[in-house]
Amino acid sequence: MKSSMTEKKNKAKVRIKKIITIVKLLLLLFVVVGLPLYIVFYQREFISQFNSLEAVNAYLHKYEAASVLAYVGIQIMQIIICIIPGQAMQFAAGYVYTFWFGYLYSIIGAAIGTVITFYLARLLGKDAIHLIFDEKQVAKFIKKLNSKRAFIIVLVIFLIPGLPKDLFTYAAGVSEMKLKPFLIISLIARSPAMMASIMIGSMFNKGSYAGIVILTVIMVILFIWGAKKHEKLTVLIDKWYNKLIHM
Repeated sequence: MKSSMTEKKNKAKVRIKKIITIVKLLLLLFVVVGLPLYIVFYQREFISQFNSLEAVNAYLHKYEAASVLAYVGIQIMQIIICIIPGQAMQFAAGYVYTFWFGYLYSIIGAAIGTVITFYLARLLGKDAIHLIFDEKQVAKFIKKLNSKRAFIIVLVIFLIPGLPKDLFTYAAGVSEMKLKPFLIISLIARSPAMMASIMIGSMFNKGSYAGIVILTVIMVILFIWGAKKHEKLTVLIDKWYNKLIHM
């Protein structure tokens, strides 16, 4: 009798676990696939508003009273579903809000978007993530994130434009890495490119075209310097990271 009851309980647990897995999968499909497809096919006008600096500027001025909330919300969406061009938004932030306010609103949006994506992945689990993204790629990222030098990998991924930051954030959510160091390092690494885009927008508004050229030259010099001094920088980052994870 007891064994029969235990067996029924185990079957019920398995059933509940399967239902939870299906719900998680449906949620992930909605966020990663369904929502972007809906926006692409049914909200094309909305997306077209972010294809150029002029279009984004017009959009932000159209909703001037709530433009800051709108901008932060769009930055959050850009991190989670990755179909809104972030660079045009950041140019516009510098153009409309000036440099420091543009950076403040951008980094707030990036921080909230990263936290949501990280915990969404953690809630859904590896199995659900593997069903949407390439399993080998996710496994490779998780392995790197679970290594001792995870922080350097995070720094490089988010520092260099064009690398798969969206997938990497989802992978971080199902890795052993804690949110705090991941969030701080990713935001620091995002900042140079973000600040450069915002500053260009701000300079464009003021007509400082020479400043735009100078900024580009400075960024190239810093990149070359960083490439030459990468070993010393790595040691410095190692020390900083060890302090960070014990905070």
